[in-house]
Amino acid sequence: MTGDTHGDTRGNGRAADGRGARGGGGPAGSGGGSPSGSHAAGSQAGGSHTVGAQADGSRTGGSRADGSRTGGSQAGGSRAAGSGIARRRLGGGILALGGALALTPIPLAAAAARSGPGAGTADGAADTRAGAGAGMESGAARRPTLRRGSAARAGLLQGPLDQLVRDAEAYLADSPKHPWYAGAVLLAGRGGTVALHRPIGKAVRYSAYDEKTDTGVEFPADQQIAMAEDTVFDLASISKLFTSLLAVQQIERGRLELEATVASYLPDFAGGGKQDITVRHLLTHTSGFRAWIPLYEEPTREGKLRMLWEEVPASTPGSAYLYSDLNLISLQLILEHLTGRPLDALLREEITGPLGMHRTRYNPPASWKPKIAATEDARLPWSGLDRGLVWGEVHDENAFGFGGVAGHAGVFSCAWDLAVLARTLLNGGVYGRSRILSEDSVDLLFTDFNTAFPGDEHGLGFELYQHWYMGAMATPRSAGHTGFTGTSLVLDPSTDTFLIVLGNSVHPVRSWRSGSAPRVAAANQLARAVPVRPERGRTAWFSGMASASTATLTLPALRLDSERARLECALWWDTEPASDGLFLEASAGQDWQPVPFTTVRPGPGHRPDPQPHPAGSVSGWSGRVWHRLEADLTAWRGRDVRLRWRYTTDQLYVGRGAYVDGLRVRDGVRTVFDAERPRDAGRIDATGWTASTD
Repeated sequence: MTGDTHGDTRGNGRAADGRGARGGGGPAGSGGGSPSGSHAAGSQAGGSHTVGAQADGSRTGGSRADGSRTGGSQAGGSRAAGSGIARRRLGGGILALGGALALTPIPLAAAAARSGPGAGTADGAADTRAGAGAGMESGAARRPTLRRGSAARAGLLQGPLDQLVRDAEAYLADSPKHPWYAGAVLLAGRGGTVALHRPIGKAVRYSAYDEKTDTGVEFPADQQIAMAEDTVFDLASISKLFTSLLAVQQIERGRLELEATVASYLPDFAGGGKQDITVRHLLTHTSGFRAWIPLYEEPTREGKLRMLWEEVPASTPGSAYLYSDLNLISLQLILEHLTGRPLDALLREEITGPLGMHRTRYNPPASWKPKIAATEDARLPWSGLDRGLVWGEVHDENAFGFGGVAGHAGVFSCAWDLAVLARTLLNGGVYGRSRILSEDSVDLLFTDFNTAFPGDEHGLGFELYQHWYMGAMATPRSAGHTGFTGTSLVLDPSTDTFLIVLGNSVHPVRSWRSGSAPRVAAANQLARAVPVRPERGRTAWFSGMASASTATLTLPALRLDSERARLECALWWDTEPASDGLFLEASAGQDWQPVPFTTVRPGPGHRPDPQPHPAGSVSGWSGRVWHRLEADLTAWRGRDVRLRWRYTTDQLYVGRGAYVDGLRVRDGVRTVFDAERPRDAGRIDATGWTASTD
């Protein structure tokens, strides 16, 4: 059971990998948030976990009410058999809300990749990438393939990338009691440039785990294996993405219907009251399946399938989000039935072969073992099977029971191969001369189908907008997944960036790590590496990205006499929705009061309507572009008033922060404050805010 969200009711200690507890533990200064010992969802050897705890609802309490979110389009409507993706889209997305269908445009996932050299990026930064590499389709826009390059060539800042490595290395030490992983491979890039590819720590360090002393038994030094750039990892639940991509290929080809029932392909599946579960329910974890059942306890494939056929849903299909391995196992069975090919052959022929991902497969051969990261000393009671050190074969018990080939787990890969996959998806489904999906199909991966379950945003197979491991890379269109063994993949179409963190965090035992602190820390630094250029001038005020903090940017006292007094500035914000916020406040004495304001997001063509913010605050995602702000200050007419921006974060996750530029206060026709005037700029009181060029 690899589902990184899993609780194991039998007490096997399959931990929630940080989904149930929103903090990431780690050394001080590592950007990981609260101490990992406080995570309720951390791995617990032999601990008892309730199945429902993995459903992510406890992660944020469902409090992701971000009115600015734009990822609500849902292309999930039914279509005629064999009609293909294009007809279903009907030129746009199909939005499903409360069972009703409506057409709405879907943002193209490949938009950033197609912007071309020197074009402005979605966050307002100038794209400094030079060239795109080979691999453009005839007549198509630029489709970069991967090459190594500098941070500058990628349009990234070197400092945060250096900090990303330092943060990751800190988790090789106790964090707080044990290392989070024995080693890791870090890869980060933008466009066609891989600006960071760094191995740290050990791929193989421990021969066993001593449960009596809670220590790892190390191999002799000469038998330990250092992590390398091409080290291969058991991806665990990231395998689900490959199964999902194979399913979307079949949807695109008209052989699989998104809204068709699973039982229409596998009649025996209807047992236990599962007749209404659809393919979409499987891909979005809304089928009602429990998180996991011990299929490996049945010695035959027939027995395993009988357990699946007889499984009774825990909830009505479509009524709740509940992450489950059984969804992707069921999808595997559909794919094998439709194509007449086993899943490993489908993976090789439809994805890894065309993309040249030669270090990605099920059941790696014995010759690969010296280049594979070891996982767990798998023994009862923390593991479901007594296997000793698992190294070179799948860690997940159910995948092992299926001979290493399963829809939910079993794929092995390296960081570079995953970067090729990431680039393919950000390119809109094409890499070099090989196309594995249409752009319309890729859009479905980045489109939220779970609008009814805020906090559990999900495309087809891909998770969206999950701060608990995406950190500041999370946007309504950021897609990715994690794996129980310590792996993660994040794609951000809005900045054309991708991040791969591959760690062997169950080596030597699953109980040694808790939460997703290294993933969050790495994502925060890659997000910070994407520059935000000032809206005007050389610098803008930046709030920073610290958690559990308050930063204030305060103007001097100003006398306002006009009936048309107002504040004007440019504003850029990206915060964890509802949890962190930016507030405009005014004080004519001791108390600070909210100042309502409006914002306008620039757009092509006509002038957009101003968006009111009556509470004087913003939270969530602004689109990573500058907005023009105006606030009416006539309520303070005839008084000396001070204005301030207050940026406040909780102790868990953060977004990219907030920027303010071009601060100006007008009192009728008079300009009483202008931050571009050196004398006025020197009177700003900044606590926690810094003047930033990027």
